[in-house]
Amino acid sequence: MGAKEKMNLHFLFDTFREIYPQKECDDPKAFFSPGRINLIGEHTDYNGGHVFPAAITYGTYGLARKRSDRLVRMFSMNFEEKGIIEFTLDDLNYKSHHHWVNYPKGMIRFIQELGKELPCGLEVLIYGNIPNGAGLSSSASLEMLTGVMVNELYGFQLEMLELVKAGKRVENEFIGVKSGIMDQFAIGMGKVNCGILLNCNTLKYEYAPLPLSEYKIIIMNTNKRRVLSDSKYNIRRSECEKALKLIQQECKVQSLGEITEEEFEAYKYLIDNDVLQKRARHAVYENQRTLNALQALKNDDLKSFGRLMNASHVSLRDDYEVTGIELDSLVEAAWKQESVVGARMTGAGFGGCAIAIVKDEMVERFIFEVGKEYQAKIGYQATFYAASIGNGTKAIE
Repeated sequence: MGAKEKMNLHFLFDTFREIYPQKECDDPKAFFSPGRINLIGEHTDYNGGHVFPAAITYGTYGLARKRSDRLVRMFSMNFEEKGIIEFTLDDLNYKSHHHWVNYPKGMIRFIQELGKELPCGLEVLIYGNIPNGAGLSSSASLEMLTGVMVNELYGFQLEMLELVKAGKRVENEFIGVKSGIMDQFAIGMGKVNCGILLNCNTLKYEYAPLPLSEYKIIIMNTNKRRVLSDSKYNIRRSECEKALKLIQQECKVQSLGEITEEEFEAYKYLIDNDVLQKRARHAVYENQRTLNALQALKNDDLKSFGRLMNASHVSLRDDYEVTGIELDSLVEAAWKQESVVGARMTGAGFGGCAIAIVKDEMVERFIFEVGKEYQAKIGYQATFYAASIGNGTKAIE
């Protein structure tokens, strides 16, 4: 643990004691849950394809201790104006006025549905340094934080994969977003300096070391807010499902992720709608790019990896149409810099963030040049973060 993280934790413990001043209680336990970036493989998860995410060192801190009653009390330093939000273990239903607390509440509910009844409530302090609404998965970070917190505090001994699946249920069934499993998986299963190739259908995965000793991953936040449940995300899912049904007339597959590029070219005539054909083309070709990206890293070929990132963005822009002027402006400005290996949007799109792999010694110049071009074109500033690839959700000793 670095000096800065130790200082942050001291401040969080002091704040916890101010918010929950009962002196007779035990000290809280500390936890950290990362955010995630997806290096390549976008909008492939719900199409039965592969993704290539990584956990980052920005994330969500949590301090928690058990209570003697059935009350759960939660306070976020990111939403101080909301104050302490309370609920009981006897009412784990979604309530809109509970705001951000619906994510941990849903997690507790689905953990209990796994047969792990919480014998008593708890009090929690949350602090996150993931930019809100940036598409780096602050909600999944909070879900996995809650899962690990509850698992450790009550000694439930649930496997991480069970917590990952519970987190996905929170998004799908409790919040109402039809997202895949990638975010929770990357955040729960992350490994320092590694990406994860994940088959979202089978949950088969492998770690791939990222050869980034001379490079930094720069996260570029458009600062255009993106609300996933209100976006066109669910429309894209529906379009892919329609395209798959048309292909299934002659090609016996269960998902677009099973189709090779050659098979798509042979059967694409069955998709008699240009828009649906473009959506399916992205899903099929992006899946292959993700597999090729793993091979490039195994060959220690970062340049090929970068070219695949660039091609991914073009496909997301032209075939999937989820980028928009803000993301395109950032990525196209990044491509002009000699120090850049590759750049692309990351996450669902419609705003949020892009990423670039940039030479270490050129990071400051990169941020200045890309930031200047973005502001001139869009009219407001982007925000830049140098990210490291870290471990998944864990207790902090």
